[in-house]
Amino acid sequence: MRRGRPFLAFAAAETLSLSGTRLSTIAIPWLVLSATGSPVLTGLTAMMEMLPYVAAKALGGPLIDRVGAKSIAIACDAASVIVVGLVPLLDLFGLLSVPMLLPVVFAMGVLRGPSDAAKQAMVPDIAALADVPLERVTGVAGAIERLASTAGAAGAGALIGLIGPGQALLVNAATFAAAALIVAAGIPGTRRTAEPFATSGDRPGMVSSYLDDLREGWRFLRGDAVLVSIVTMVAATNLMDQAYGAVLLPVWTRDSGHGPELLGAILAAFTGASIAGAAIAAVIGERMPRLMVYTVAFLLTGFPRFFVLALDAPLGSVFATLAVAGFASGFLNPILSAVIFERIPKPLAGRVTAMNAALCFALIPFGGLVGGALIGGIGLAAALFVTGLAYLCATLAPLALKSFRGFEKALA
Repeated sequence: MRRGRPFLAFAAAETLSLSGTRLSTIAIPWLVLSATGSPVLTGLTAMMEMLPYVAAKALGGPLIDRVGAKSIAIACDAASVIVVGLVPLLDLFGLLSVPMLLPVVFAMGVLRGPSDAAKQAMVPDIAALADVPLERVTGVAGAIERLASTAGAAGAGALIGLIGPGQALLVNAATFAAAALIVAAGIPGTRRTAEPFATSGDRPGMVSSYLDDLREGWRFLRGDAVLVSIVTMVAATNLMDQAYGAVLLPVWTRDSGHGPELLGAILAAFTGASIAGAAIAAVIGERMPRLMVYTVAFLLTGFPRFFVLALDAPLGSVFATLAVAGFASGFLNPILSAVIFERIPKPLAGRVTAMNAALCFALIPFGGLVGGALIGGIGLAAALFVTGLAYLCATLAPLALKSFRGFEKALA
């Protein structure tokens, strides 16, 4: 097998699955908002997907270490084809309602969590196979993520306007199917890092239990001050990002008299500009001063995009602000991912990576509810300003911690 083939397969699978996921993150909130007009119900629907996503991601780590990342990714993506396909099927027969949608999005979250964790756990192995610095692989992966998000967002807006949000999810189902096939054919099975689980016939103490594996991953994670700081900061900013993407931005788009086409275009402008940032990070990531780049990038990524909407600025200013914010955001994940992967031993890769990612996502389920509640309590403009200010505080808080200086140091 050629050295670059697994990475090409990984890149293609990620592009497809992330494009489809971006489509669903636009289609489902727009479906609920247009059907009910309620920001709170829109946020509740987002929470029903993200709560099981976070839990399944955290609990799936030991399975990834024992069964293998490839097997988990294929199984979950294949099952997602069926679950996501239920939405357009229900829509076709006129049965799609919020009560019918909630269990479907719950199942989507259950499957997507382990799938995303498994693909993330593959990254160090992909870097080793390609024999390139980890920052380069995480940078390329970040560029892929943003390219997929751009294509998915731009296509989602047009597709939703053309055939409706329910039928648009047919494309999401197709991308999951294609991703599963590509991973199966193009990526070698990653080496298992733990023994199979004990059965009732095993002697006590012979093989560690599933809960022991979880506890071992948790002990390692909480003992690393840099990882704890990253988790705390990213969890807080993810909460605000979810409020922004799931509720605040769709409501602003609707109240401004526009449709899903503009919503898709705004998200595409942000993610499209981030491709350039991620591409630069991929080329020179290992030479960048991590802490300085992180700080500047987060300052440009967070508060300005909330503030420009709160001011109800002209569309030209909105797109310009989002382009700058997107470019800056492209540097973040390559740096953060490299720091995280460097600090996790190979035998713990699956469980710690999954637990770290799950904790980073832990507050996302509540982001939509927070956004909806803020709009209902203080109005859209004030909600945007308050959320953006909270984002700024969450970004700067880790800099006050002495332990966070270890962020700058690459571990051997």
